[in-house]
Amino acid sequence: MNASEAEATALKCLTWLIAHDDLRGIFMGASGLSEDDLRSRLGEPEFLGAVLDFLLMDDAWVVQCCDAQQMPYEAIQEARVALPGGQNVNWT
Repeated sequence: MNASEAEATALKCLTWLIAHDDLRGIFMGASGLSEDDLRSRLGEPEFLGAVLDFLLMDDAWVVQCCDAQQMPYEAIQEARVALPGGQNVNWT
């Protein structure tokens, strides 16, 4: 997956995330972002990577998002690797 595809995937995931009030609240609280911050950072690859990092914290979120967006389950991880910081994952 190239960077453009990864950004498009992340935007789909973000769209799914903000449509779910409970999950949006968790994300906004964990990130410390305001709604204005969220809107202003939509085009930043680093921010989109953070969105994917958040979703990847829970397998159920990955499954729900991918099912809703008709994406293969591995798409979120593949997109994360293609965005800044995704290449240096340390699973310790």
